[in-house]
Amino acid sequence: MPTEHKEWLSPKEVHKEFGLSVSTLAKWRMNNTYLNYTKIGKYIKYKRGDVVEFLESHNVEVVA
Repeated sequence: MPTEHKEWLSPKEVHKEFGLSVSTLAKWRMNNTYLNYTKIGKYIKYKRGDVVEFLESHNVEVVA
């Protein structure tokens, strides 16, 4: 059975799925840096595609 992926994730869901800490995400929001987010009322949401794109763009290739 394929796993359904939500398009919008809370900070806790981003942490659980991608390993970015909730406190790091909060610091980035305070500084308005790195990762786009949406605020709906009191809720913070990250678009899955933005998180994936951010992680892929910060990939470091190691050359032996």
